[in-house]
Amino acid sequence: LDIHPDTLSKWTRLHERANAPAVSELPDREKIRQLERENRELRQANEILRKASAYFAQAELDRIFRP
Repeated sequence: LDIHPDTLSKWTRLHERANAPAVSELPDREKIRQLERENRELRQANEILRKASAYFAQAELDRIFRP
């Protein structure tokens, strides 16, 4: 299919969220587990974006200051 693995992963997460029961319908422990999982995923995505931003900022500085 020539689809990037990150794209497939995102589609899978979106599908799981769309088909998951509403948070208000879940028992408290399940709610907490689901929210912790989502929090973990968001932290990972944020860390990836932070590293990418630093990488590209450094590349831009290298480009500007190299003779």
